[in-house]
Amino acid sequence: MSLNLSKPKIAIIASAAFVGGVMFASSMDWTKIVGAQIRGTSGKPLSNVSSSLMDQQNSFVAIAEHVTPAVVSIDAQTDARKATRSPQMRNLPPGFEQFFDDPRQQDRGSEATGTGFIVSSDGYVLTNNHVVEGADRVTVGLSDRRSFKAKVIGTDPQTDVAVLKIEGKDLPTIALGDDSKVRVGEWAVAIGNPLGLDFTVTAGIISAKGRSNELRGLNNNVYAIQDFLQTDAAINPGNSGGPLVNLRGEVVGINSAIASQTGTYSGYGFAIPINLAKTVMDDIIAHGRVRRAIMGVRIQEITAEDAQVNGLKEIAGVKIGDFQGVENSPAEKAGLQPGDVIIKADGKPVDRVSTLQRIVRTHQPGETVELEGVRYGKKQSFKIKLMEAEGEKAAVASAAKEKEAPSAGSATTIVVKKLGITVTAPPAELLKAAKSEVFGAFVKEVERGGTAAATRAIGVGDVITEVVFPQKTVIKTAADLQKVISGLKEGDYIGVKIARYNTDGTVGQTGIVNVRLGGN
Repeated sequence: MSLNLSKPKIAIIASAAFVGGVMFASSMDWTKIVGAQIRGTSGKPLSNVSSSLMDQQNSFVAIAEHVTPAVVSIDAQTDARKATRSPQMRNLPPGFEQFFDDPRQQDRGSEATGTGFIVSSDGYVLTNNHVVEGADRVTVGLSDRRSFKAKVIGTDPQTDVAVLKIEGKDLPTIALGDDSKVRVGEWAVAIGNPLGLDFTVTAGIISAKGRSNELRGLNNNVYAIQDFLQTDAAINPGNSGGPLVNLRGEVVGINSAIASQTGTYSGYGFAIPINLAKTVMDDIIAHGRVRRAIMGVRIQEITAEDAQVNGLKEIAGVKIGDFQGVENSPAEKAGLQPGDVIIKADGKPVDRVSTLQRIVRTHQPGETVELEGVRYGKKQSFKIKLMEAEGEKAAVASAAKEKEAPSAGSATTIVVKKLGITVTAPPAELLKAAKSEVFGAFVKEVERGGTAAATRAIGVGDVITEVVFPQKTVIKTAADLQKVISGLKEGDYIGVKIARYNTDGTVGQTGIVNVRLGGN
């Protein structure tokens, strides 16, 4: 059957169908989809982007373009031979092992890669010691694909800095900044060769300054300087030795390590401050080695108890540990004593270990540093003529001269309730393994919830060898410690010297611990 419709009727039907279709599409939300598709085909870039955002973007672009030509890739090759693990590779904290991967521990040739940057037009290059340590051949590559054989001018394991030299003229360079002016929260850009990806640029901020005690496992050398900038700019294996730069394109640090459970980026990286690296570089170039000025004393961060017993309003300063392993210590000659707290050096406030290390590091051996401090509440001042740090061989030879270990003493066990510990004579296995005389009160147990446990200052295996406050007393036995404690009351402070031994019988750590006594 056919339908004969006039033109007006057809128009009415078509209009009704269109309206009905639109209503149906609207109920199914199809009109929005169609609209979006249509709008997408004629899209326009944003016209109201903040000028500050564009300026920031342009800053990063300018940094990358200006700095990258002076950044280099480093290839360090080692011939096949029996190699041993370097001191810096031992006892790394969790997550650092893979970043500091040391293929040279194998009985075969190996190749390590990293990053560096050119600091002079005639070819001096800064990088990490651990990138080139033990290498037989080092090759440096530029972003323009030029390649140079490099000579290792000198290295410093204590700061993990190395200086290389390539032969060239009018080479691109990078400016060195002043990390003392860096503020937490400032932008930071890392450039390097992570995971085999050449000349990669990442950005973040300076997350913290003066990281020291938290990363002490990186280097256990007695003269090691731990003073890191922390950044959240992505840093991975291969970034080692590369520059961390500010928005002016100046180097403020040398990327050196990451905190990671996997060995790759997890949010936190650490860089050696450029001021420290520059002094090391200048020493190496001028003298062929690092001439490190030292006070000849072990130092520690202070605790709340240290501040309270010394009458300090803030928990800021550096505590003197002892003079172990240092012959003719300048600090000891100047009158410093274990337990003293240093609050100023050369007239500048000292808030932590890294700050004091920075100030001392600006001096040369033979120069004098002036210190201000407190000795259990009494103000003290000292002038210390700094000495040059001896090499590790000299330190080992000195340790070898120490006395033979004595036989085991009385095994009397005493509970020192006010400290929350149980002490006894040093065990026979420690006396046998020890490289020097061992005496004192050996901490056998730490009471849960007790004073020592609460402060986390004294642990099982520690040996208390002396009371330095309120009255100096050498502790030969557990009974000696109990006698001193019995003369003190709850709430009093006591300062004790402790020694912590390694499994091989060597002294791993010594220091002064101040504790507020608990009840009986």
